[in-house]
Formats: sequence, structure tokens, C-alpha cells
Amino acid sequence: MRPIKNVFANWLPQSPMGRIGWAAFLSAVLLAWADLRLAVIPLGGFALLCAAAASVPSSSFFLPVISRGTSGRKAVALTFDDGPDPLTTPALLRLLKEHRVSGTFFVTGHRVVRYPELARDIVAQGHSLGNHSFRHDMLGAFRSTTTLRQEIRAAQRALKDLGIVALAYRPPMGITSPRLQRVICEEGMFVVNFSCRAWDGGNRRLRNLSGRILKRVRDGDILLLHENLPRPSLLPGWVGEVDRILQGIREKGLEVLPLADMIGRPVMAAAAERDGRSGGGNGEPSARIGPGAYAPRSTHPDEP
Repeated sequence: MRPIKNVFANWLPQSPMGRIGWAAFLSAVLLAWADLRLAVIPLGGFALLCAAAASVPSSSFFLPVISRGTSGRKAVALTFDDGPDPLTTPALLRLLKEHRVSGTFFVTGHRVVRYPELARDIVAQGHSLGNHSFRHDMLGAFRSTTTLRQEIRAAQRALKDLGIVALAYRPPMGITSPRLQRVICEEGMFVVNFSCRAWDGGNRRLRNLSGRILKRVRDGDILLLHENLPRPSLLPGWVGEVDRILQGIREKGLEVLPLADMIGRPVMAAAAERDGRSGGGNGEPSARIGPGAYAPRSTHPDEP
């Protein structure tokens, strides 16, 4: 009996989308025997469910998605999307250093190619990099599998030129799709979205950004912030809002942990390690990256 169960378990789709899709299909077949028009009900319901799931960043409907931490501590993780940026990245790095906290930067490949030194600075100062696609196509999840694969791989190549392999991928807008699962599995990556955001429209809605975040933030949250600005004149206000967010998190009795610590797995690796080679022939990470960049560091405000 057990072998039969194992065969059935292997045959059954593993994702919620696959299982619900099969149930909808079988229901449609059965209803069609009674009245062909009734078959539209389960199929239409399944289509609506797929459309809704794609727009929910925390949904694991199509593939496993990490959107909250599992550290068991009263802590949050900071993530910043859409960089690096010559205006905001240096200011943000100074602010994070001042607060003695670590963040993860989900960068776009075309900006890494344009500003490689900024990407190196991020890692050299103890932060992590994740893949946020190459061009940040907002409809990327709905493109063909080939196009989606090209976007992710192009960003991976840009990072690999710096000696980095991103293990974590965040799709543009946090939108997932069935095609993404196949590409992510091919690349040996996993998806990290978020559980707390300010709906800032890519920093187009800066007013009370800190208030919106601090009203929602809870322990275990993965925070989403953006580091691109529509106008340079907004920089002082944006830095002030991020500063108030960091102060407010501490006042709530929460600490900021590296994303890797929050989710219990690394979010990037040295390219040499990933390829089964060492950067200097002695098992150490590539010298192109700052020392200790891959080891999570303590970021509790009271620790050195």
C-alpha cells in the first residue's frame, strides 16, 4: 500500500496551484456531463484565483515564497529594492552604519553594470545583495519562460562579475507566476518577498513614510523599502524618513537582523564557492569582495 501512496504523492502536483488546478479540471469534467455550461464555474474560479494570487507578494500559490522571518526573535529584516543608485546608496550606507544595522539590497542587473563600485561598497560594508531582475520589468512575471530566464540570468552574470552569486530572488513588484517556479528551480535560487511595506510607489509617496511602516511593522517582518528617488531634491527627506524608521524599530523593542539570520539560510554566496572553486586557491571567498561579507554579523544596537 505504501508504494502506491508514494507513486500517487509523486504524481500529484506539489504546488497549491497544481493541486487546485487539477481539482478544478476534474470538477469541470464531472459538471460537463450534467451541463456543459456548468464547467465554466470551477475553471473560471481557478482563473480568478490565479490572478489574485499573482498580486499577493506573500502568496506561495505558484511556488514557495519567503515573506516573513523564522528566527523566533523579536526582530525584523531590512530590504531595499531597485538600486544601486549614486545618489541614495552612499547616504543609505552611512545611515545603516550609524545605526549599526545590516540590510539586504535587491539590485537590478542593469544598475549593477552601470555602478559596480556601489555594489562592491554595499557588500564591503557587511550587507547582502539579492537578484531583482536585470531591467525591472513590472510585467516580467507574465513574460515567456525564456524572457524570464534571460532577465534573471543577466542579473546573475552582472553580480558574478563582482564575485557574487545571488541565491535570493525578488520579482519586480513582488509578482509571481507559474513560469517563475521553473526558472527559479533551474537557477538553484529561492524567492524572497516581504510582509511589511509603505505602498510608497517607488518613493513617490514619501510623506509620512516612516509612520506608515512603523504602524504596520511586527516582529518577524521583512520590510520593503526603495532606494531610488524620482528627484534628487527628495534625498534629505527620504534619509530622514529612513532614519525615523530605524529609530522607531528600536523603540518598539525590535532588533534588526540580517535577512540570512531571519530566514535561516544564506541569501548570497561567493561565485568561486558556488562554482566549487576558491577565489585564492585556499578556500577563501574571492578577494574582489570585502572580507567577511558572507558571514552574518550581529546587528543588535547594543553590540559592537
